[in-house]
Amino acid sequence: MTPVDPHAPFDLIGIGIGPANLSLAALAQGRPDLRTAWFEREAAFHWHPGLLIEGTTLQVPFLADLVTLADPTSPYGFLSYLRHQQRLFPFYVAERFHIPRAEYDAYCRWVTGQLPGLFFGHHVDGVRWSAERAVFELDITRLGPDGAPVEATRAHARHLAVGIGTAPHVPEPLRPLADSSAVPVIHSADYLDHRERLLALDHLTVVGSGQSGAEVFLDLLRRRAPGREGLHWITRSPAFAPMEYSKLGLEHFTPDYTRYFHGLPEPVRDRLLARQGQLYKAIDAGTLAAIHDELYEHGLRAGWPDATLLPGVAVRTAGRTGTAEIELHLEHADSEERSRLRTAGLVLATGYRERPLAPLLSALEPGLRRDAAGRPEVTEDYRLVLDPAVTGAVFAQNAELHTHGVGAPDLGLVAHRAATILNALPGGERYPLPTRTAFTTFGLAPAGARRVPAQRFVAESAGQITTR
Repeated sequence: MTPVDPHAPFDLIGIGIGPANLSLAALAQGRPDLRTAWFEREAAFHWHPGLLIEGTTLQVPFLADLVTLADPTSPYGFLSYLRHQQRLFPFYVAERFHIPRAEYDAYCRWVTGQLPGLFFGHHVDGVRWSAERAVFELDITRLGPDGAPVEATRAHARHLAVGIGTAPHVPEPLRPLADSSAVPVIHSADYLDHRERLLALDHLTVVGSGQSGAEVFLDLLRRRAPGREGLHWITRSPAFAPMEYSKLGLEHFTPDYTRYFHGLPEPVRDRLLARQGQLYKAIDAGTLAAIHDELYEHGLRAGWPDATLLPGVAVRTAGRTGTAEIELHLEHADSEERSRLRTAGLVLATGYRERPLAPLLSALEPGLRRDAAGRPEVTEDYRLVLDPAVTGAVFAQNAELHTHGVGAPDLGLVAHRAATILNALPGGERYPLPTRTAFTTFGLAPAGARRVPAQRFVAESAGQITTR
């Protein structure tokens, strides 16, 4: 049973229990004045289970856990988890800065077991504002082990944190194929569930050149016999490009850059995001090196491998041929040549999209302010901009890429965002946050930085350099 007392509303309810809201729940333990609850439709915590491929690592350092970058003293940090597992010394000796992806999943599941007020197997059906009581009313359905509804209940909260995450994206030309089970067409999010079936096929194609596509291609390559790989890897991108991972480049994933980005006009933000893919959509250089090494080893053992890498190629249309093959209609961006490829299985590493908030918050929609592109406006402290009559706050977790920039989905900023949200709630600032976090100056006057005296600037006027 969900403990709901209509006479004692929660101070904060979280909808969804992914890393973002789990971070918020963990840090909320440092605010004993808050009464909180967290609801998740899944039966238990799982973080990208279909991509926990052996040997894959998190793309952020272990310090980017749920709490450390906001509160290193929290008992819910990754090092506390290692100590609890009696693996702190092996980790110390291993000198690993980037941990296995499966270990991050295990760590998060450990945290869920430590926290009170987390209710898995509960689906939040809808949210509305009660002006009379100045609280949000949530309709909630408790689900059985099979996912079927068991019991309807209601909860009330003064404030909400929506962290419903992202959903796998399937491009329009490939959706009819993905909806049928005759020939395996799966999203990379479900890769491990289908790996054995895929490996039994004569030919496989991976579409998409982000980190997930690279990891799936590498895993398939390692498990196929040299000379009989039967693999294609296709991407619209002009190259299988490495992710920007220089130290100064990584400062785009700091609160300093987030503040700078949020302060820019909407058209400028959109223009920036369109050309920043290499900061967060490309491939880790180590993974690219491992793919090349594996291809080289296959070539040594059996001649040139039967693996084709095709950048700059788009899938125009696709269809089934018979009962055991798919035919992809391809077009090369530069040459405009067209071709056809027959394959027995397809893995779509085509990314994720933010889940729309509208179905959940439809009752609040009339008062939800949107930008010129129809996206929700989000304040610097992650609140949705609502009708002033709604005095409670709805915080957005990982739904603010368009307002906060490339760091929005990054695990390295979950703790800072959670601390910012908690500090914004009534009761004062529990987590002092740094005023400056990057050596790079984004804009001319970063928050918390010493301003450069006006005479230090120069301006170019009428072809001459002058001081002012």
